[in-house]
Amino acid sequence: MRDRLAIFDMDGTLIDTCMVNFRAYQAALAEENIGLTYEYFEKECFGKGYKEYLPPLTGDDKELLERVHKRKIVLYKDYIGEARLNMALVDFLKGMKDKYYMALVTTASKKNVYNMIEHFGLEEDFDLVLAAEDIPKHKPDPEGFFMAMRRFDIPPEKTVVFEDSKVGIEAAERCNASVFRVIRI
Repeated sequence: MRDRLAIFDMDGTLIDTCMVNFRAYQAALAEENIGLTYEYFEKECFGKGYKEYLPPLTGDDKELLERVHKRKIVLYKDYIGEARLNMALVDFLKGMKDKYYMALVTTASKKNVYNMIEHFGLEEDFDLVLAAEDIPKHKPDPEGFFMAMRRFDIPPEKTVVFEDSKVGIEAAERCNASVFRVIRI
């Protein structure tokens, strides 16, 4: 009987999607004649939601911001081959399914999450997937983690969170679960 919960972040934790996200945003922004460097992406975008890091590039134009983001979601699949799976973490996930419920909690869009887990054949490994559209408040707010805990009626002291970004770790610490920091692969 499972009486514990393991929560995984996707981008940078379970799967290194940095180049996938960078290339998709770079292409979407290029269509609007806006440049994006890898240095800016890595420094300013890593672990954050698009509404935080796109405004310096798109200005106050909310329509442009949303158009770029929606186009990025469409382009994402074109670059999915550049993603790298964290096999050590996947092995842990598969080895602990008899004791832990498995949840994926991410700020990535639902479409991109399902494209990615399908690409790697992980769709059957999670008992719950919560993506950006499912979570009212994004990291560093712990709401997504609390939603997963409520879904399985598992308290924080029986929950472990695997995260890589500063905002994700902050959210995990705020929900009083055990936190494992994953270094980007």
